[in-house]
Order: sequence, then structure tokens, then C-alpha cells
Amino acid sequence: MAAEGGGKETNEIKTQFTTREGVYKLLTHSEYSRPNRVPFNSQGSNPVKVSFVNVNDQSGNGDRICFNVGRELYFYIYKGVRKAADLSKPIDKRIYKGTQPTCHDFNPLTATADSVSLLVGFSAGQVQLIDPIKKETSKLFNEERLIDKSRVTCVRWVPGSESLFLVAHSSGSMYLYNVENTCGTTPPNYQLLKQGENYAVHTCKSKSARNPLLRWTVGEGALNEFAFSPDGKFLACASQDGFLRVFGFDAAELHGTMKSYFGGLLCVCWSPDGQYIVAGGEDDLVTVWSFSDCRVIARGHGHKSWVSVVAFDHCTTSVEDSDLPAEFSGSDEEYHEQTNFGVGRDRANSAQSRLSKRNSTDGRPVSVTYRFGSVGQDTQMCLWDLTEDILFPHLPLSRTRTHTNVMSATSSPAAGTVTAATTTAAAASSGTNGSNTGSTSGNNSGNTTNSLPATLPRSNSLPHSNPQGGTTPNSHPSSNSSTTTATPTPTPTTTTPASKGGSIIDSTFIATGVSKFATLSLHDSRKDRHEKDHKRNHSMGHINSKSSDKLNQLSSSRTAKADAAKTLGTTLCPRMEEVPLLEPLVCKKIAHERLTVLIFLEDCLVTACQEGFVCTWARPGKVVSDRPVVDSVM
Repeated sequence: MAAEGGGKETNEIKTQFTTREGVYKLLTHSEYSRPNRVPFNSQGSNPVKVSFVNVNDQSGNGDRICFNVGRELYFYIYKGVRKAADLSKPIDKRIYKGTQPTCHDFNPLTATADSVSLLVGFSAGQVQLIDPIKKETSKLFNEERLIDKSRVTCVRWVPGSESLFLVAHSSGSMYLYNVENTCGTTPPNYQLLKQGENYAVHTCKSKSARNPLLRWTVGEGALNEFAFSPDGKFLACASQDGFLRVFGFDAAELHGTMKSYFGGLLCVCWSPDGQYIVAGGEDDLVTVWSFSDCRVIARGHGHKSWVSVVAFDHCTTSVEDSDLPAEFSGSDEEYHEQTNFGVGRDRANSAQSRLSKRNSTDGRPVSVTYRFGSVGQDTQMCLWDLTEDILFPHLPLSRTRTHTNVMSATSSPAAGTVTAATTTAAAASSGTNGSNTGSTSGNNSGNTTNSLPATLPRSNSLPHSNPQGGTTPNSHPSSNSSTTTATPTPTPTTTTPASKGGSIIDSTFIATGVSKFATLSLHDSRKDRHEKDHKRNHSMGHINSKSSDKLNQLSSSRTAKADAAKTLGTTLCPRMEEVPLLEPLVCKKIAHERLTVLIFLEDCLVTACQEGFVCTWARPGKVVSDRPVVDSVM
């Protein structure tokens, strides 16, 4: 991990960053924005969003990009890391009056070089179906706002369908549409189809086929985002009431729920294999939820304000067999020399089958590390690794050293497949009382505090409480050393009878958990202290640093406070000391305005900020040599 600078450097906009797989570089000539490149005045406007589609163009330039800035909507050929962006020649540009685009989504099934189907949601509640290649507007749904008058927060094509799409509104409702049906000239009449805890599904009563086909009412307040599982069978919903709700889409059955630590949930995403869900929101945290166990397995703290987007990196997932060498010592360079990269590439091609084998009782255990990222209103981007000792805390493998290699374009599969080339060696446990043979830094102390530290050491070490009274300190590797995680201890949580492997929390465990946070807070360096003040009121750092009068102002009602108190400490919302706390691999300020987009592509990752600038970051080894690149050093 690249070293953080001190003084003014902490506020500088970063143009490159380093992870274990190499250096990611910002390609300034691949920046997309409005043609005049003038920063957009974002006051009162909706978030900038970006959508991609591949039209299978024979010329090799098949990627297309759509993004909204204020009242404007742009459609370009996306040249990525290959060539500089030509902003003077948008394929289509639209300026709307009286309303603003809020979100959009391409249908990949119908996309060709001559035609694409693009759904656009608007702040006044309408949804438009357009073809930016033909420059046509096919249909306008909810035109008279008879179905819903509130802002469209999320729109998605139903996976595998050429005609069905789902629309979420700030009213808390979702509607299922068919592009072939009309919306009618009168408000729809509904009939209850299914009802459960804090949700209901209604069908539209009509003599003839009309939209919407279904209305979902989910939770209280706005439904900020939803995401389909990779197989399209499940739907994860992030709501302003702070709940993540996961439904079986076809049966409209509630599969499981999770509650944020504080405030609303703003974003949600699935792991490429559908095993885990990550959500972020107004508690400044990223929360990892297990789909199979229906419980929170980890939280990540690195942002200083609301988390606006979370996304998994399907191209950087590490897979290893249990029969790899048990120990390794030395530098990354020496490790590379001893590793057969051909074997690593073969592992990449069979990663999906080995993920299935991981859950099989017949094969040997397979270790996997998921990479995901997050961006927030603090203008920072964080990258996280979800490692084996968090995913499988009860397995005997206690420490994992993972080195992730970037796959070449020729061996990378299509998006949505969990693959990676990796070489990993496991080291044996060195003790159970907080000892660690890996390199560590920071001081340990018995002084206890109940507050969450404003900033945490930016490494990928994972703290765990020790039920025998000690704490396991963080491990802080340098950019050229391996990441060593301390011996994990199975984390007890309060569970329902259906939960797996849980136990009732006793006072001894809570005391050790509090001691763990006291230890973490000692790692705060002086250069980070000026960043502790939060940019938004709804923040954990703000709660810990302000008076009780300010704290009382954050709650919308006494009822909300009571509900939060009921869920805290349960499987819906474990206490901070009850689950492992992830630290970001990378946490960098990359924009002047709040970040609203993070998308992982095969050879790059794409971010966007509220000023209207869409940035391309080339993956290690993917920069075209004959093109200009920003070379400033972190």
C-alpha cells in the first residue's frame, strides 16, 4: 500500500495509488464530462450516474457510456485505456426542462451496433425509454405521474428479460413494468398479492394488460437502491429506514434482513458469486452480510462521511488451494521468483468451479478473497479485501498471505464471473493470546473507551477480540511487504434459533471488545487528527465528538430511536465489538466534490464526482505505452 503523505499531501487529489497487484493510474485524457470541461455547479442537482453497455462492434470500439450531469444526458463511445476521449462528438446529447435525469440502465440483451435500449429515470417520477444511437424516444412511462409522483431513485432491467424492468422511487415503492404495456389514463387499482414484515406486494387490477404489473412497498421512507443477484433470482433493497431487505424476486418472499448501525442505507451490491452482499450509507460504514447465514459478518470503517456507492471487483478475486506451501518469508520480489505464474493463470480460469468446490464436502477447502470498493461524500475511494479468516472464522487456517496478480486481457473472462490469478501461502498460527509473528506497529494499552476511533490505520489487517482477555493488535504492512492478519477467534453474536454457530454474549466478551477499540484508537497519527471533523452531520465520528444536544438533533423521532435500540446487539445489527472491523487497503481522496460512481471494468475502474467528471483509472499493466498518463507520485 502506498504510504500516506503528511501535511498538505493529505488534502491533495491523488492521481495514482498502489495495491499489492501494482499501480493504478488516472488517465487524464480518458476523462469524460460536458464538452466544455467546465465543472458543473452541483448545488441542488441529482447525483451524476454512469451506465455502460457493449454493442459488439466489429471495429473493437464496442463500449458505450452514458452519464447525466444536471439536466443534461450524454452518450459517447467509451475508449477507456486505449484512446483519449473525444468530447466534441457525442453520439447523443439531451437537455431536459422541468425535470432532471436521476438514473439510467442499458439492456445488454438487445444492444447492437445500430440500436440500444436505455431506460432513464427522472426527478419528477417519469421513466423514459430511448435509443441514443437512433436518437429516438420510444416510450414515456408514468407520464401523467398517476403511478408515483416521487423521484426515481433506481431503474434496472430485469436480468434475462428484453421487456421487463423495475423502478424504485423515493416514496419507498417499486414498480414492475413491461415495455409492451401502456400505463393507462387513470390511477391504477391494486390488489394485495403478498404481505410480510414491513413489505407488501400488490398486483394491478385491470381488464386489459397495463402498467405497472406489480407494486412493491418496502420499509419506511425512500428506497434508495436495489440490486439483482448475479443469477437474477434475488433482489437486495437498501432503504432510508436503515434496513437491507433481500427478497426472492419471483416468489416475492423475504429471505433476510439487516439493519445499518446508524441512519439510512444508500447503496448495495452483490459479490460475483452471490454469496455476500455489501451495503453502505449514513453510518459511514461498509457492512458485509452473508446471504446463506443471513447475518452481518464484518464492517469496514474508512470513510469520514456517507458512503454513496459500493461495488465488487470481479477481476480481482484471489483463489487458493489448501495444499499450497504452509509458510513463506521474504519480500514480494522473492515471492514472485518462487511462484509459477502459469499455475496462477490456470487457477484463474477455473476459479468459478473452485468456488463451487469450496462449498462441497468432497473437495479440499478452497480459500477465496473478495475485492470490493466504495466511494463517498468525503471524496474518498476505499478498496477492501474480504479475506478467508472473516469468511470462515471456524476453519483451522488462521493466517493468509495473499498476493493478487492482474490477469491479462486475453485470460480475463466476461464481467460477472468470479475469477483471478493469485499466489497465496498460509502461515501457521503462532498463539492464541494476541501474539503475532508478522510485522506489527502501534502500541497496546489496557485503557478502554467506548467510542469508535475517528480514523483507523489504513492497512488490511483485521482486528479480533480475544475471549481470554487479550487483544490482537493490527498488522501494518508496508507497500513492499506481505499482509499478515492476526489469528482470528470465532466471534460470538446473539442469534436466533435459525442462526449458525452463535452464542449468547457475556460481559467478559463485551469488555474485551471495548478493550480492542481502545487499542485501535492509539494508532491514530497526528497527520490524520485534523480530518476527524466530519463533513456531514450524519456520521459516527460526529456522534462521538459532539455534545448530547447535537446527538439528539440527529434522530428524526423518538420512535426511530426506540427501533434502533431494539435492533442494536441483535443479529440484525450487531454491536461494533461483536463483528470484525475491516480496514481499507487503499483510502485516497480523488475528487473535489462528493463521489457518486464506482464501476470495475476489465482493464480499468471508473469513478465520477458531482462536478460531472467521469474518470478512468488504468489497472496495473493496462496503460497503453504511447498515450500520455499523469505521473505524479503519491
